Amino acid sequence: MVGLVDVGGGNRGSYGCGVMDRFLNEGIHISYGVGVSAGSANLASYFAGQLGRNVKFYTEYNLRREAISVHNLFCKGSMVDVEYIYGTITNKGGENPLDFDAILSSGCTWWIVATDAKTGLPVYFDGRDMAQDDFGALKASSNIPVINKPYAWRGGLYFDGGMSDPIPVEKALRDGCDRVVVVLTRPKDAFRTVGGDDKPAKMLKRKYPKAGDTLAKRAEVYNRELALCHKLEKEGTVKIVAPDSIANMKTLSKDPEPIRRLYENGWRDAEDAFDFIRG
Repeated sequence: MVGLVDVGGGNRGSYGCGVMDRFLNEGIHISYGVGVSAGSANLASYFAGQLGRNVKFYTEYNLRREAISVHNLFCKGSMVDVEYIYGTITNKGGENPLDFDAILSSGCTWWIVATDAKTGLPVYFDGRDMAQDDFGALKASSNIPVINKPYAWRGGLYFDGGMSDPIPVEKALRDGCDRVVVVLTRPKDAFRTVGGDDKPAKMLKRKYPKAGDTLAKRAEVYNRELALCHKLEKEGTVKIVAPDSIANMKTLSKDPEPIRRLYENGWRDAEDAFDFIRG
């Protein structure tokens, strides 16, 4: 079984969106996926067969003040309004609704990674357990710590899945995948700087000490998982698809030109995985 992992990364997720749109355009249908943050949303449109849907989020909707702004932080307590992105726009009758019925009928296995705010541990939601107009797992997975308050859903409090399991390739392997396409949104040799999250982790620890500890170790976990991907790629089990450069683009960048360029690069780079997927 071939699996697909998309690590997300805020508006850098436009790269993975380009990869999956190219897969859809070429008729490449992978039935197992694990998504983190924006990567889980990319998988949603991929499994729904909605080519071109997600690119509008990166190049248009996410650039709006209603989606991401300091105004949101002061007025709503969270800088990124996941309710607007994955509710107002995404629900039936919204500006760009997700065809959830198509996902349910696709036969896919779709996991969404979030981080439990109280334990700091990864949580893997089955995307098919959501309901039309109740896309709480997507909201939880994309809920960036410190600039957002924890997202409450079905009795739990959650932050972004990239804190605890940023490259969930081991999840895919545990579930029986014998080959995995891993879509990164940083260059494949770009390891994270250990200690870079110390300041926000200290802030998070004030209310959520275990989640703060997890955030402090995010770079170590990312680097370990990336090294594993490199090892597995040499063995033929993993295929890494990653941009050559992100030109210093940040997670919440609102410059449409590099966002669009990343999407186009993802569309192009998807070719690198065709032979691997087809076996």
